[in-house]
Amino acid sequence: MSTVQRHAIVAGAGIGGLTAAVALHRHGWRVTVCERAAGPTAVGAGIVLAPNALRAFDTIGFDLTRSAGRTVPAAMGLRRPDGRWLSRADTAALAARFGGPPLALHRSALADALAAALPATAIRYGVAVTSVDDADGAPVVRTDAGDLHGADLVIAADGIHSPLRRQYFPDHPGLHHSGETAWRTVLPATASGAGTATAETWGRGERFGVVPLADGRTYLYATAVVPAGHRPADVRAELLRRYGTWHDPIPALLERIDPAAVLQHDLYDLAAPLPRFHHGRLAWLGDAAHAMTPNLGQGGCQAVEDAAVLGHLLAGTDAADVPAALAAYSAARCARTDAIRVRARRAGRVAALTHPVAVAVRDLAVRATPARAATRAMAALFEGFALPDGMDTVPAGVATR
Repeated sequence: MSTVQRHAIVAGAGIGGLTAAVALHRHGWRVTVCERAAGPTAVGAGIVLAPNALRAFDTIGFDLTRSAGRTVPAAMGLRRPDGRWLSRADTAALAARFGGPPLALHRSALADALAAALPATAIRYGVAVTSVDDADGAPVVRTDAGDLHGADLVIAADGIHSPLRRQYFPDHPGLHHSGETAWRTVLPATASGAGTATAETWGRGERFGVVPLADGRTYLYATAVVPAGHRPADVRAELLRRYGTWHDPIPALLERIDPAAVLQHDLYDLAAPLPRFHHGRLAWLGDAAHAMTPNLGQGGCQAVEDAAVLGHLLAGTDAADVPAALAAYSAARCARTDAIRVRARRAGRVAALTHPVAVAVRDLAVRATPARAATRAMAALFEGFALPDGMDTVPAGVATR
């Protein structure tokens, strides 16, 4: 391998982009992360890192628990609005089965921990990547702060509305609206907390989630079947109207929300899979590559897996080998991420049912599902991550652009 240090430019300082930057930095790459936001922010929501994401972090030697803690809920499951459990799993049993429990934390805590693992000058805030030219040869990264040259690799971690995805896949149908919107917020810690269980409650076309975070705060989210663009004038009144009569502790938690800290986003996924996650020296990851609805809690987890695989395949490469390594990355990631995207969409359709008969049948089916069947379903997600052997995993006929 050449002694000349390789250089990667990452478009986007979200979870996937930062994880990829850390992975490459630890493999000897110089990294420049361009982030359109003016700086890091504490505003945001929670994220649940499933065992597969935690294993992916392990492969790059990143110990998140040093900064995030390791407090985990005692149980997790699904409930009805009257409080009855439809399904419930003991967290200790899940940890024994999958090698560790999920870890829930604030997204800003995760981003801060990843940023702290990079050189102080690696992240350039207030710089938005608008396009990439000559991705086959010597990429020129166009930004609103000027052009960047000299990259051996460009990573498009520029989110669900990825400009780089639109640039290189102009015929792709783009995004598909799920029919739902979501509200998310994080409440400060209290002495009593919000309970010891992570729970999602299913109603008729409405859901509400309560997730205790590792630092003692509580992550809340809610979804409803509404047209795209629906924005209530009074978000607290809207949430109380929809969920204020549901089981404890939901009403009390809603009374504590700060409306200014509530995020609302309509839920989208990719309408169809991308044909590949690379073009020459340009690679896509996370939402830019395979945006999925949050119904399986795997969007961020799959971005972490992407980053770990990308770092692994690029670890021992010369600059000349980058296109082949990115072809191997596509071969390793496309099928798994699209299967999860499709599964998340189907799960969302079931959870968002509105007809009372369909809802009753759904709830009965969930309650009747044996625990071992639910564990097998989780195993496909939690045990599906693996690092490929290397560039020799590229199937015959897969192009490097």
